[in-house]
Amino acid sequence: MALTIKQQFFIAVLVLAFPLSKISGDLDITSDFVVPFGVNVTLLDGNFFTYTGMRPLITSYPPTNFIVTKATMAEFPALNGQSDSYVVLQYPAGSVNPFHTHPRATELLFLTYGILEVGFVDTTNKLFTQRLQAGDIFVFPKGLVHYQFNCAENDSVIAVSTLSIAAAGTISVPLIVGNRH
Repeated sequence: MALTIKQQFFIAVLVLAFPLSKISGDLDITSDFVVPFGVNVTLLDGNFFTYTGMRPLITSYPPTNFIVTKATMAEFPALNGQSDSYVVLQYPAGSVNPFHTHPRATELLFLTYGILEVGFVDTTNKLFTQRLQAGDIFVFPKGLVHYQFNCAENDSVIAVSTLSIAAAGTISVPLIVGNRH
């Protein structure tokens, strides 16, 4: 059975468009790592791949406001092209990381200290919530509106999240939320 001109054209469009669907996402790098413009690659050493910006967290006191300490491409250029970033989230008692989304990234949250209420809303408008304990990991699927809330009245909470570099463009959903104090 012969294909009509319309069917041949449709198949040709599919065949030509399929490879472009792979290209339309974030591009992979074609080298081991990306060297910043103007930096001589032969002068790089282990310092380029080391980020020390988290060191103050080890000796600091619990915060009085919600704090995000980031290791993204802006702070840590060695992450360029690696599709990862890393944040430490510090929640004082009763504080919240309000509703927001990462349009092109999945967030993986690891709770290291305390108890944290988390949740997200899927595209059918269903709310998924969970109360996490230290040692738990929770995934916020890519592009979905989500939040975290420290429900403790006296204890702070510390969590570590990873998300793709593409998430640097976090979108906040207009909502006024703050400390319960």
